[in-house]
Amino acid sequence: MLNISGLSEGVVLDHIQAGKSMEIYRNLGLEHLECQIAIIKNAKSNKMGRKDIIKIEGSLDTLDLDALGYIDHNITVNIIRNNTIVEKRQLKLPNRITNVIHCKNPRCITSIEQELPHIFYLADEKNEVYRCLYCEEKYGK
Repeated sequence: MLNISGLSEGVVLDHIQAGKSMEIYRNLGLEHLECQIAIIKNAKSNKMGRKDIIKIEGSLDTLDLDALGYIDHNITVNIIRNNTIVEKRQLKLPNRITNVIHCKNPRCITSIEQELPHIFYLADEKNEVYRCLYCEEKYGK
């Protein structure tokens, strides 16, 4: 049995779909943080069968919860203080996301103006469809 020590202060991203932890690691830019990060892949789960978990030492301020909600809104965010879970946050699909996905329309202004942020809004929550704010290009999962 593998044993990963607990956190005294930090954030635990739980209930990540098995195999998705590295995508989350990259999309949240966790490689740029100067703190300890533990990635647990394929952990046993009664609820999901298998799941991934990411433990991050430090503050929640470093995480983009909108990006995380877009990637997988079923993830649970546990906030740890003094070795205890003090808060559990359920994510939801964000209404707007910036620079998480990129517009693929070659005629979009973001293709010409490279410094413009890629902003998408939630157009259809049921089907998880986002549209580019500038050109209305559809982006679905």
